[in-house]
Amino acid sequence: MQLTDNTIFITGATSGIGRALAEAFHAKGNQVIISGRRQTLIDEVIAANPGMAGIRLDITDPASIDSVASELIARFPKLNVLINNAGIMPFDDASGPIDDAVTQAILTTNLFGPIRMSSALIEHLKKQPRSVILNTTSVVAYVPLATNAVYSASKAALHTFTMSQRFMLRDTSVRVQEIAPPWVDTDLIVKSGDPRAMQLDAFLAETMEKLAGDDEEIVVDSIKEVRDNPGAGEHALFNSFNTYMIDNPIPTALAA
Repeated sequence: MQLTDNTIFITGATSGIGRALAEAFHAKGNQVIISGRRQTLIDEVIAANPGMAGIRLDITDPASIDSVASELIARFPKLNVLINNAGIMPFDDASGPIDDAVTQAILTTNLFGPIRMSSALIEHLKKQPRSVILNTTSVVAYVPLATNAVYSASKAALHTFTMSQRFMLRDTSVRVQEIAPPWVDTDLIVKSGDPRAMQLDAFLAETMEKLAGDDEEIVVDSIKEVRDNPGAGEHALFNSFNTYMIDNPIPTALAA
């Protein structure tokens, strides 16, 4: 994608990867509009980045999505990039009953949110000379994390939706890309300082470099092997990965 001269709306942009992307694009001179559920956090990010704008959004609420889309089109008619980044990652245990409210929250945020947000803005994006929809999935879309079964499933579903969305928009001005992050040391679950997690600065630098190209999927080099794993023999890596994670969890002191 072109990294400059854009008007960019980012969901889930008050912390972690979303905020990092917002600030990176802002530093390149783009008009960036961030969103999140808490106005205080939006105000904090905007104060640290003069010229950035913000709109409060509840990505789980279709009415909020429609209202924000209307406001964006009215206030920022040159809007041409949508980054669907908002997500939550609660733990679960698929070997027993899973709280239905938690399941609904994950799917509504991680899957329905991007679908609804894209739907609310798609006709506007088609009218732009060049547009991008950028969906944030995860490495666990390819190799699930068993202790986060519903989260992993939501990201796998968003990956396949992204593929279909890209194909159906192939003859329009809208390009569809996907970022599939590895384990990055953010507060999505807990910012732990665990050395196994990729540092946010390193992830951002490599991701921005790759976004400047034409790749449909943005995957950092450290997880290419994992990205290539799905297939008839995928179970070996899945089993070894999840056994390792259960045997070597994030230390309790860090995860508290």
